[in-house]
Amino acid sequence: MKVMSGDALGSTGLRAPMLGTVVAVESGVGAVVRSGVTLVVLDAMKMEHPVDAPFDGVIVEVLVSVGDTVEEGQLLVVLSPQIIALSTAVADEVADPTAVRPDLAAVLDRQARTLDGARPEAVARRRRTSQRTARENIADLIDPGSFVEYGSLVIAAQRRRRSVDDLIEKTPADGLVGGIASINAELFGPHTSRCVVVSYDFTVLAGTQGLNNHRKKDRLFTLAAQQRLPLVLFAEGGGGRPGDTDGVQFAGLDGPAFALYGRLSGLVPLVAIVSGRCFAGNAALAGCSDVIIATRDANLGMAGPAMIEGGGLGVFAPEEIGPMDVQVANGVVDVLVDDEAAAVAVAKRYLAYFQGALPGWSCADQELLRGVIPENRLRAYDIRRVVDLLADEGSVLELRRGFGRGMVTALARVEGRPIGIVANDPSHLAGAIDSDNADKAARFLQLCDAHEIPVLFLCDTPGIMVGPEAEATALVRHAARLFVTAGSLTVPFFTIVLRKGYGLGAMTMAGGGFHETMFTVSWPTGEFGGMGLEGAVRLGYRNELAAIEDDAERDRVFEEMVDRMYQQGKGLSAAMHFEIDDVIDPAESRRLIVAALRSAPLPAARTGKKRPFVDTW
Repeated sequence: MKVMSGDALGSTGLRAPMLGTVVAVESGVGAVVRSGVTLVVLDAMKMEHPVDAPFDGVIVEVLVSVGDTVEEGQLLVVLSPQIIALSTAVADEVADPTAVRPDLAAVLDRQARTLDGARPEAVARRRRTSQRTARENIADLIDPGSFVEYGSLVIAAQRRRRSVDDLIEKTPADGLVGGIASINAELFGPHTSRCVVVSYDFTVLAGTQGLNNHRKKDRLFTLAAQQRLPLVLFAEGGGGRPGDTDGVQFAGLDGPAFALYGRLSGLVPLVAIVSGRCFAGNAALAGCSDVIIATRDANLGMAGPAMIEGGGLGVFAPEEIGPMDVQVANGVVDVLVDDEAAAVAVAKRYLAYFQGALPGWSCADQELLRGVIPENRLRAYDIRRVVDLLADEGSVLELRRGFGRGMVTALARVEGRPIGIVANDPSHLAGAIDSDNADKAARFLQLCDAHEIPVLFLCDTPGIMVGPEAEATALVRHAARLFVTAGSLTVPFFTIVLRKGYGLGAMTMAGGGFHETMFTVSWPTGEFGGMGLEGAVRLGYRNELAAIEDDAERDRVFEEMVDRMYQQGKGLSAAMHFEIDDVIDPAESRRLIVAALRSAPLPAARTGKKRPFVDTW
């Protein structure tokens, strides 16, 4: 604080820096004081202002008393300057930096009571189910020391039915731990790696969604939108909580959490991790996420046992509702893992694709690609081996493997650059595109486009699935999703035809047509046509074949016609007609992909969404 000494006004002393009332006189006449020691305290506008000695000296006269009102500049104390020997000096009052004042001690104690160390019984319950606590999962996910928590001291809104001390002990953070942290900063730097992390705490009221933890979510979801931060949600919990008593609400249907989270879709990457039981509102948030990573012991459903029983629909154990053998096969879960540690590792991997390119990489010998497609054009092969050979070693993360088994959708890297891969799997329906395959691929394309991930199509399909059973699945609409989704893509995309490129199915694997891509090329094993060769022969030469009475001769003629059509429709012929851009050595595939990525324009800077949302299905 500024003080006015008597030297400046012809008098040696201490003057009032402002209009105020004297509330304390700390020293009397004859006292030896050091510079900076408080002599008088003034009250002004309900704030106390200490007035300190301007130099070392002895108090000669005190001119005010407690209760006096003084004017600005009024002389308060007369001092005689004096050099004070160390032996006789009044000891300086130096604050001990290690001292903990009572107010700070109270805060530190409250903070400690929210941590796992203060809750051994809750930790023991997690150990009995072979699970980790919310804080342990967060600590494993984030970079050490980077977590800035929001609302750590919040308790459940149940003061009308429970004591505050009981709520502090039993409902720390109101069952939701959340904040901002960095993830993968060692790879991408501190700014690019910032994320919002939200975790329900199942040890607090079964991870239910209470009044106050809803408010915390609202705050964190809003921050994610404002700062465009990816969000990781540990979603375990039982849904809405009926037992909160504080505040004024009716049915609680006006809360903004679900709308706020839904609006994040397409703006930032959203990752949900599910372990244990996840029902109702918790499951709804998980379902809004771009990707759901679940442990094998998880149960995931839009209603838990109590709600099902309340609806008169029977009595079920939690383990019977949405088990993983159901939710993986139907496509709800994107990645299935053994435990929470593995789930966290996958979440970090997944986020890395959206955080940037990696400087270091390695790949397999690309000449191995020359032999990965069998010479026998009817022989199935492992499409995942093709993907693994093409991509950087260890970089492939497949999504929804258990669903739409005729289509592979995966995130990967080529020379460190993130890409999305959509590939037909000839081991399932020969790679034909059915409703599930179309849904799986269309949604993956939306995800890649929303977050600027280029797409590589690996085409080997006889076309879109046919037959009455296929049509009963609404195939017309599902297959069309690939055309309308691809028609809105703005990220670079390109196609390599590995073998079969037939009909509308092949066109969907090139964004709607072979000239819609940055490039469409074929390996030497490629073959093309408006429909599969065998089907084309049977349709086009039905009468001629039917006229041959001898079965063996008919089969010989059929195979001869198929071979002739193959010669006409193989990759070299398609390239000569310029329906595709080239036929390449498979070993040159990576070089071509990298060249395309380098020549593609950089994404335009944006502040909002590129797509309205990423379809939940």
